[in-house]
Amino acid sequence: MESIADTPVAAQALLTIDDIRAAAGRIAGAVVRTDMDYSQTLSQIAGCDVWLKFENLQFTAAYKERGALNALLHLNEEQRNRGVIAASAGNHAQGLSYHGTRLGIPVTIVMPRTTPTVKVMQTEQVGGKVMLEGETFDDAYAYARSMEKQLGLTFIHPFDDPLVAAGQGTVALEMLEDMPDLDMLVIPVGGGGLASGMGVAARALKPDIGLIGVEAELFPSMYNRLKGTDLPIGGDTLAEGIAVKEPGEFTSKVLAGLLDDFLLVGEREMEAALALLLQIEKTVVEGAGAAGLAAVLRNPDMFKGKKVGIVLTGGNIDTRLLANVLLRDLARSGRLARLRLTLQDRPGALFKVMEEFNRHNINIIEIWHQRIFTHLPAKGLITDIECEARDKEQLDRLVAALRESGYDVSQIEVN
Repeated sequence: MESIADTPVAAQALLTIDDIRAAAGRIAGAVVRTDMDYSQTLSQIAGCDVWLKFENLQFTAAYKERGALNALLHLNEEQRNRGVIAASAGNHAQGLSYHGTRLGIPVTIVMPRTTPTVKVMQTEQVGGKVMLEGETFDDAYAYARSMEKQLGLTFIHPFDDPLVAAGQGTVALEMLEDMPDLDMLVIPVGGGGLASGMGVAARALKPDIGLIGVEAELFPSMYNRLKGTDLPIGGDTLAEGIAVKEPGEFTSKVLAGLLDDFLLVGEREMEAALALLLQIEKTVVEGAGAAGLAAVLRNPDMFKGKKVGIVLTGGNIDTRLLANVLLRDLARSGRLARLRLTLQDRPGALFKVMEEFNRHNINIIEIWHQRIFTHLPAKGLITDIECEARDKEQLDRLVAALRESGYDVSQIEVN
Protein backbone atom coordinates (compact mmCIF):
# COMPACT_ATOMS: atom_id res chain seq x y z
CA MET A 1 0.00 0.00 0.00
CA GLU A 2 1.05 3.59 -0.57
CA SER A 3 1.10 5.98 2.37
CA ILE A 4 -1.53 8.71 2.47
CA ALA A 5 1.18 11.30 3.18
CA ASP A 6 3.33 12.71 0.38
CA THR A 7 6.28 13.51 2.63
CA PRO A 8 6.54 10.87 5.38
CA VAL A 9 8.05 11.92 8.68
CA ALA A 10 10.51 9.58 10.38
CA ALA A 11 8.08 8.31 12.98
CA GLN A 12 10.75 6.16 14.61
CA ALA A 13 12.64 9.31 15.64
CA LEU A 14 9.63 10.53 17.62
CA LEU A 15 8.41 7.26 19.11
CA THR A 16 10.28 3.95 18.92
CA ILE A 17 9.49 0.28 19.37
CA ASP A 18 11.91 0.32 22.32
CA ASP A 19 9.74 2.98 24.01
CA ILE A 20 6.70 0.77 23.54
CA ARG A 21 8.42 -2.40 24.72
CA ALA A 22 9.64 -0.55 27.81
CA ALA A 23 6.09 0.62 28.47
CA ALA A 24 4.85 -2.97 28.14
CA GLY A 25 7.32 -4.12 30.79
CA ARG A 26 6.38 -1.24 33.05
CA ILE A 27 2.61 -1.76 33.00
CA ALA A 28 2.68 -5.58 32.92
CA GLY A 29 0.44 -7.05 35.59
CA ALA A 30 -1.29 -3.74 36.35
CA VAL A 31 -3.48 -3.65 33.24
CA VAL A 32 -5.43 -6.53 31.76
CA ARG A 33 -3.79 -8.42 28.92
CA THR A 34 -7.05 -8.56 27.03
CA ASP A 35 -8.09 -11.42 24.78
CA MET A 36 -7.94 -11.31 21.02
CA ASP A 37 -10.43 -13.70 19.46
CA TYR A 38 -11.49 -14.73 15.98
CA SER A 39 -15.12 -13.96 15.15
CA GLN A 40 -16.50 -16.58 12.80
CA THR A 41 -19.84 -14.86 12.28
CA LEU A 42 -18.45 -11.35 11.76
CA SER A 43 -15.88 -12.81 9.37
CA GLN A 44 -18.67 -14.30 7.27
CA ILE A 45 -20.52 -10.99 7.24
CA ALA A 46 -17.43 -8.88 6.44
CA GLY A 47 -15.80 -11.20 3.90
CA CYS A 48 -12.48 -11.20 5.76
CA ASP A 49 -10.97 -12.83 8.84
CA VAL A 50 -12.01 -10.61 11.73
CA TRP A 51 -9.89 -10.69 14.90
CA LEU A 52 -11.18 -8.61 17.81
CA LYS A 53 -9.03 -7.13 20.58
CA PHE A 54 -11.28 -6.69 23.63
CA GLU A 55 -9.91 -3.53 25.26
CA ASN A 56 -13.43 -2.86 26.53
CA LEU A 57 -12.62 -5.51 29.16
CA GLN A 58 -10.02 -3.41 30.96
CA PHE A 59 -10.94 -2.57 34.58
CA THR A 60 -12.10 0.92 33.56
CA ALA A 61 -13.44 -0.52 30.27
CA ALA A 62 -10.97 1.20 27.93
CA TYR A 63 -7.40 1.00 26.58
CA LYS A 64 -6.65 4.46 27.99
CA GLU A 65 -5.36 2.86 31.20
CA ARG A 66 -2.20 1.77 29.38
CA GLY A 67 -0.94 5.22 28.44
CA ALA A 68 -2.09 6.83 31.68
CA LEU A 69 -0.23 4.27 33.77
CA ASN A 70 2.95 4.51 31.70
CA ALA A 71 2.98 8.29 32.19
CA LEU A 72 2.34 7.96 35.93
CA LEU A 73 5.22 5.52 36.34
CA HIS A 74 7.63 8.10 34.89
CA LEU A 75 6.94 10.65 37.64
CA ASN A 76 9.67 11.41 40.16
CA GLU A 77 8.95 11.40 43.89
CA GLU A 78 8.23 15.14 44.09
CA GLN A 79 5.81 14.95 41.14
CA ARG A 80 4.05 11.97 42.71
CA ASN A 81 3.60 13.81 45.98
CA ARG A 82 2.23 16.95 44.33
CA GLY A 83 -0.11 15.00 42.05
CA VAL A 84 -1.25 15.16 38.45
CA ILE A 85 -3.99 16.96 36.56
CA ALA A 86 -5.75 16.32 33.27
CA ALA A 87 -8.65 17.62 31.23
CA SER A 88 -10.94 14.81 30.18
CA ALA A 89 -14.61 13.89 30.21
CA GLY A 90 -14.00 10.31 29.19
CA ASN A 91 -11.85 7.23 29.49
CA HIS A 92 -8.55 9.02 30.15
CA ALA A 93 -10.08 10.50 33.30
CA GLN A 94 -11.03 7.09 34.65
CA GLY A 95 -7.78 5.37 33.71
CA LEU A 96 -5.65 8.12 35.24
CA SER A 97 -7.80 8.29 38.38
CA TYR A 98 -7.83 4.53 38.92
CA HIS A 99 -4.09 3.99 38.56
CA GLY A 100 -3.16 7.25 40.28
CA THR A 101 -5.21 6.26 43.32
CA ARG A 102 -3.74 2.74 43.25
CA LEU A 103 -0.22 4.24 43.28
CA GLY A 104 -1.02 6.85 45.93
CA ILE A 105 -0.76 9.76 43.49
CA PRO A 106 -3.41 12.51 43.85
CA VAL A 107 -5.34 12.95 40.59
CA THR A 108 -7.39 16.01 39.62
CA ILE A 109 -9.61 15.89 36.55
CA VAL A 110 -11.11 19.03 35.03
CA MET A 111 -14.35 18.43 33.13
CA PRO A 112 -16.75 20.82 31.40
CA ARG A 113 -19.88 21.64 33.39
CA THR A 114 -21.88 19.98 30.63
CA THR A 115 -20.34 16.56 31.37
CA PRO A 116 -23.01 13.91 32.09
CA THR A 117 -23.31 13.14 35.79
CA VAL A 118 -22.59 9.47 35.22
CA LYS A 119 -19.09 10.28 33.93
CA VAL A 120 -18.36 12.49 36.91
CA MET A 121 -19.51 9.73 39.26
CA GLN A 122 -17.49 7.03 37.48
CA THR A 123 -14.31 9.12 37.74
CA GLU A 124 -14.89 9.89 41.41
CA GLN A 125 -15.64 6.23 42.17
CA VAL A 126 -12.13 5.23 41.05
CA GLY A 127 -10.50 7.95 43.15
CA GLY A 128 -10.25 11.06 41.00
CA LYS A 129 -11.04 14.56 42.26
CA VAL A 130 -13.31 16.19 39.69
CA MET A 131 -13.48 19.94 39.04
CA LEU A 132 -16.19 21.26 36.71
CA GLU A 133 -15.11 24.30 34.74
CA GLY A 134 -16.34 25.92 31.52
CA GLU A 135 -18.93 24.93 28.96
CA THR A 136 -16.64 23.13 26.50
CA PHE A 137 -13.66 20.81 26.59
CA ASP A 138 -11.45 23.70 25.44
CA ASP A 139 -12.53 25.70 28.50
CA ALA A 140 -11.77 22.77 30.80
CA TYR A 141 -8.40 22.20 29.10
CA ALA A 142 -7.37 25.85 29.51
CA TYR A 143 -8.34 25.79 33.18
CA ALA A 144 -6.41 22.55 33.78
CA ARG A 145 -3.27 24.06 32.23
CA SER A 146 -3.60 27.14 34.45
CA MET A 147 -4.05 24.97 37.56
CA GLU A 148 -1.01 22.94 36.53
CA LYS A 149 1.14 26.05 36.91
CA GLN A 150 -0.59 27.49 39.96
CA LEU A 151 -0.47 24.29 42.02
CA GLY A 152 2.71 22.78 40.63
CA LEU A 153 0.89 19.71 39.31
CA THR A 154 2.02 17.54 36.39
CA PHE A 155 -0.30 17.68 33.40
CA ILE A 156 -0.89 14.35 31.62
CA HIS A 157 -2.37 14.85 28.18
CA PRO A 158 -4.95 12.29 27.00
CA PHE A 159 -3.15 11.70 23.70
CA ASP A 160 -0.50 14.26 22.69
CA ASP A 161 2.28 12.80 24.84
CA PRO A 162 5.02 10.30 23.86
CA LEU A 163 4.66 8.40 27.15
CA VAL A 164 0.91 8.07 26.71
CA ALA A 165 1.28 7.00 23.08
CA ALA A 166 3.93 4.43 24.05
CA GLY A 167 1.54 2.92 26.56
CA GLN A 168 -1.22 2.72 23.98
CA GLY A 169 1.17 1.03 21.56
CA THR A 170 1.29 -2.03 23.81
CA VAL A 171 -2.11 -2.98 22.33
CA ALA A 172 -0.40 -3.73 19.00
CA LEU A 173 2.42 -5.68 20.70
CA GLU A 174 -0.14 -8.01 22.23
CA MET A 175 -2.15 -8.35 19.02
CA LEU A 176 0.87 -9.36 16.96
CA GLU A 177 2.11 -11.72 19.66
CA ASP A 178 -1.25 -13.48 19.61
CA MET A 179 -1.69 -13.39 15.81
CA PRO A 180 1.63 -12.67 14.03
CA ASP A 181 0.20 -13.09 10.52
CA LEU A 182 -2.36 -10.29 10.70
CA ASP A 183 -2.48 -8.45 7.37
CA MET A 184 -4.06 -5.23 8.59
CA LEU A 185 -4.88 -3.27 11.73
CA VAL A 186 -7.91 -0.99 11.85
CA ILE A 187 -7.46 1.72 14.49
CA PRO A 188 -9.96 4.37 15.65
CA VAL A 189 -8.40 7.84 15.65
CA GLY A 190 -9.33 10.86 17.74
CA GLY A 191 -6.33 12.78 18.99
CA GLY A 192 -4.05 10.08 17.59
CA GLY A 193 -2.43 8.57 20.68
CA LEU A 194 -3.63 5.01 20.07
CA ALA A 195 -2.92 5.08 16.33
CA SER A 196 0.58 6.53 16.89
CA GLY A 197 1.61 3.93 19.44
CA MET A 198 0.01 0.99 17.66
CA GLY A 199 1.26 2.12 14.27
CA VAL A 200 4.89 2.45 15.34
CA ALA A 201 4.82 -0.90 17.13
CA ALA A 202 3.13 -2.75 14.28
CA ARG A 203 5.35 -1.26 11.59
CA ALA A 204 8.49 -2.22 13.53
CA LEU A 205 7.32 -5.79 14.09
CA LYS A 206 5.82 -6.32 10.64
CA PRO A 207 6.87 -3.64 8.12
CA ASP A 208 4.37 -4.68 5.44
CA ILE A 209 1.29 -4.66 7.68
CA GLY A 210 -1.58 -2.45 6.53
CA LEU A 211 -2.45 0.38 8.94
CA ILE A 212 -5.89 1.92 8.52
CA GLY A 213 -7.08 4.86 10.60
CA VAL A 214 -10.79 5.47 11.22
CA GLU A 215 -12.58 8.66 12.26
CA ALA A 216 -16.21 9.64 12.62
CA GLU A 217 -17.52 11.62 9.65
CA LEU A 218 -18.64 14.39 11.99
CA PHE A 219 -15.13 14.86 13.46
CA PRO A 220 -12.57 14.36 10.65
CA SER A 221 -9.89 16.46 12.36
CA MET A 222 -6.89 14.16 11.87
CA TYR A 223 -8.23 13.16 8.44
CA ASN A 224 -8.22 16.82 7.41
CA ARG A 225 -4.69 17.34 8.68
CA LEU A 226 -3.16 14.27 7.05
CA LYS A 227 -5.11 14.40 3.77
CA GLY A 228 -5.10 18.17 3.37
CA THR A 229 -8.89 18.41 3.26
CA ASP A 230 -11.18 20.93 4.92
CA LEU A 231 -14.23 18.90 5.89
CA PRO A 232 -16.54 20.44 8.52
CA ILE A 233 -16.03 19.36 12.14
CA GLY A 234 -18.73 19.12 14.78
CA GLY A 235 -22.07 17.59 15.69
CA ASP A 236 -23.60 14.99 17.96
CA THR A 237 -21.69 11.79 17.33
CA LEU A 238 -22.09 8.39 18.92
CA ALA A 239 -18.28 8.15 18.90
CA GLU A 240 -17.63 10.80 21.53
CA GLY A 241 -14.36 9.07 22.47
CA ILE A 242 -12.84 10.13 19.13
CA ALA A 243 -14.72 13.42 18.74
CA VAL A 244 -11.65 15.67 18.77
CA LYS A 245 -11.66 19.10 17.12
CA GLU A 246 -7.87 19.53 17.21
CA PRO A 247 -5.62 16.47 16.80
CA GLY A 248 -2.34 16.26 18.65
CA GLU A 249 0.78 17.99 17.29
CA PHE A 250 3.09 15.16 18.32
CA THR A 251 0.71 12.46 17.16
CA SER A 252 0.14 14.18 13.82
CA LYS A 253 3.86 14.11 13.14
CA VAL A 254 4.09 10.44 14.04
CA LEU A 255 1.10 9.47 11.90
CA ALA A 256 2.21 11.42 8.82
CA GLY A 257 3.53 8.75 6.48
CA LEU A 258 2.66 5.92 8.88
CA LEU A 259 -0.94 5.16 7.99
CA ASP A 260 -1.69 3.47 4.68
CA ASP A 261 -5.19 4.88 4.46
CA PHE A 262 -7.72 6.83 6.45
CA LEU A 263 -11.45 6.08 6.44
CA LEU A 264 -14.51 7.94 7.71
CA VAL A 265 -17.62 6.25 9.08
CA GLY A 266 -21.12 7.59 9.59
CA GLU A 267 -23.37 7.47 12.62
CA ARG A 268 -25.68 4.84 11.18
CA GLU A 269 -22.75 2.54 10.40
CA MET A 270 -21.35 2.83 13.92
CA GLU A 271 -24.79 2.14 15.40
CA ALA A 272 -25.10 -1.00 13.26
CA ALA A 273 -21.60 -2.19 14.22
CA LEU A 274 -22.28 -1.60 17.92
CA ALA A 275 -25.50 -3.62 17.68
CA LEU A 276 -23.75 -6.44 15.82
CA LEU A 277 -21.04 -6.70 18.46
CA LEU A 278 -23.63 -7.00 21.19
CA GLN A 279 -25.78 -9.49 19.31
CA ILE A 280 -22.99 -11.67 17.92
CA GLU A 281 -20.08 -11.30 20.34
CA LYS A 282 -22.20 -10.51 23.42
CA THR A 283 -19.88 -7.59 24.19
CA VAL A 284 -20.76 -3.94 24.93
CA VAL A 285 -18.75 -1.21 23.22
CA GLU A 286 -19.08 2.55 23.06
CA GLY A 287 -19.42 4.37 19.76
CA ALA A 288 -15.67 4.81 19.25
CA GLY A 289 -15.18 1.14 20.09
CA ALA A 290 -17.43 0.19 17.16
CA ALA A 291 -15.72 2.49 14.63
CA GLY A 292 -13.18 -0.10 13.45
CA LEU A 293 -15.77 -2.74 12.65
CA ALA A 294 -17.97 -0.09 11.02
CA ALA A 295 -15.11 0.83 8.67
CA VAL A 296 -14.52 -2.80 7.69
CA LEU A 297 -18.21 -3.37 6.97
CA ARG A 298 -18.45 -0.12 4.98
CA ASN A 299 -15.39 -0.91 2.80
CA PRO A 300 -15.56 -4.66 2.05
CA ASP A 301 -13.36 -4.50 -1.06
CA MET A 302 -10.44 -3.03 0.92
CA PHE A 303 -10.42 -5.89 3.42
CA LYS A 304 -11.68 -8.83 1.36
CA GLY A 305 -9.80 -12.04 2.16
CA LYS A 306 -7.42 -10.33 4.64
CA LYS A 307 -6.68 -11.16 8.27
CA VAL A 308 -7.87 -7.97 9.97
CA GLY A 309 -7.23 -6.94 13.58
CA ILE A 310 -9.86 -4.60 15.05
CA VAL A 311 -9.52 -2.88 18.44
CA LEU A 312 -12.67 -2.59 20.53
CA THR A 313 -11.27 0.46 22.27
CA GLY A 314 -13.81 0.93 25.05
CA GLY A 315 -17.14 -0.04 26.53
CA ASN A 316 -18.23 3.05 28.47
CA ILE A 317 -21.59 3.86 26.95
CA ASP A 318 -24.58 5.35 28.72
CA THR A 319 -27.21 2.63 29.19
CA ARG A 320 -30.05 4.80 27.86
CA LEU A 321 -28.03 5.59 24.74
CA LEU A 322 -27.24 1.89 24.32
CA ALA A 323 -30.95 1.08 24.54
CA ASN A 324 -31.72 3.72 21.89
CA VAL A 325 -29.10 2.33 19.53
CA LEU A 326 -30.40 -1.23 19.88
CA LEU A 327 -34.03 -0.21 19.37
CA ARG A 328 -33.10 1.87 16.31
CA ASP A 329 -31.26 -1.14 14.91
CA LEU A 330 -34.37 -3.29 15.41
CA ALA A 331 -36.41 -0.65 13.58
CA ARG A 332 -34.01 -0.56 10.63
CA SER A 333 -34.06 -4.35 10.36
CA GLY A 334 -37.88 -4.42 10.31
CA ARG A 335 -38.27 -6.02 13.71
CA LEU A 336 -39.82 -2.87 15.18
CA ALA A 337 -42.01 -0.41 13.29
CA ARG A 338 -44.37 2.49 13.74
CA LEU A 339 -47.21 2.45 11.22
CA ARG A 340 -49.41 5.52 10.65
CA LEU A 341 -52.97 4.86 9.50
CA THR A 342 -55.83 7.20 8.61
CA LEU A 343 -59.11 5.96 10.08
CA GLN A 344 -62.72 7.11 10.37
CA ASP A 345 -63.68 8.15 13.88
CA ARG A 346 -66.43 5.59 14.41
CA PRO A 347 -66.98 2.53 16.62
CA GLY A 348 -65.16 -0.61 15.47
CA ALA A 349 -62.70 1.15 13.15
CA LEU A 350 -59.68 0.36 15.30
CA PHE A 351 -60.96 -3.15 16.05
CA LYS A 352 -60.92 -4.04 12.34
CA VAL A 353 -57.30 -2.92 12.11
CA MET A 354 -56.41 -5.01 15.16
CA GLU A 355 -57.88 -8.07 13.48
CA GLU A 356 -55.42 -7.62 10.61
CA PHE A 357 -52.49 -7.44 13.05
CA ASN A 358 -53.76 -10.61 14.72
CA ARG A 359 -54.06 -12.47 11.39
CA HIS A 360 -50.41 -11.67 10.63
CA ASN A 361 -49.27 -12.55 14.18
CA ILE A 362 -47.67 -9.15 14.75
CA ASN A 363 -47.48 -7.85 18.30
CA ILE A 364 -48.80 -4.36 19.10
CA ILE A 365 -46.69 -2.45 21.62
CA GLU A 366 -48.38 0.96 21.77
CA ILE A 367 -51.18 2.91 20.05
CA TRP A 368 -51.57 6.70 19.72
CA HIS A 369 -54.81 8.36 18.51
CA GLN A 370 -54.67 11.90 17.14
CA ARG A 371 -58.00 13.63 16.46
CA ILE A 372 -57.22 17.33 16.90
CA PHE A 373 -53.86 18.21 15.33
CA THR A 374 -54.39 16.71 11.88
CA HIS A 375 -55.16 17.89 8.36
CA LEU A 376 -58.15 15.52 8.26
CA PRO A 377 -61.86 16.42 8.48
CA ALA A 378 -63.44 16.38 11.94
CA LYS A 379 -64.64 12.78 11.48
CA GLY A 380 -61.16 11.49 10.67
CA LEU A 381 -58.24 10.55 12.88
CA ILE A 382 -54.65 9.45 12.62
CA THR A 383 -53.51 6.35 14.50
CA ASP A 384 -49.85 5.51 15.09
CA ILE A 385 -49.27 1.86 15.98
CA GLU A 386 -45.88 0.73 17.28
CA CYS A 387 -45.48 -2.98 16.65
CA GLU A 388 -43.03 -5.87 16.73
CA ALA A 389 -42.57 -8.37 13.89
CA ARG A 390 -40.46 -11.44 13.35
CA ASP A 391 -38.70 -9.82 10.36
CA LYS A 392 -39.16 -7.23 7.62
CA GLU A 393 -40.95 -9.66 5.32
CA GLN A 394 -43.66 -10.35 7.90
CA LEU A 395 -44.14 -6.60 8.41
CA ASP A 396 -44.30 -5.98 4.64
CA ARG A 397 -47.07 -8.57 4.33
CA LEU A 398 -49.11 -6.77 7.01
CA VAL A 399 -48.70 -3.39 5.31
CA ALA A 400 -49.74 -4.88 1.95
CA ALA A 401 -52.81 -6.48 3.51
CA LEU A 402 -53.86 -3.22 5.17
CA ARG A 403 -53.54 -1.34 1.89
CA GLU A 404 -55.53 -3.99 0.08
CA SER A 405 -58.27 -3.43 2.66
CA GLY A 406 -58.36 0.26 1.72
CA TYR A 407 -56.30 1.77 4.53
CA ASP A 408 -53.87 4.64 3.97
CA VAL A 409 -50.69 3.30 5.63
CA SER A 410 -47.23 4.84 5.95
CA GLN A 411 -44.20 3.73 7.93
CA ILE A 412 -42.28 6.24 10.04
CA GLU A 413 -38.63 5.75 9.11
CA VAL A 414 -35.52 5.84 11.30
CA ASN A 415 -32.54 7.84 9.99
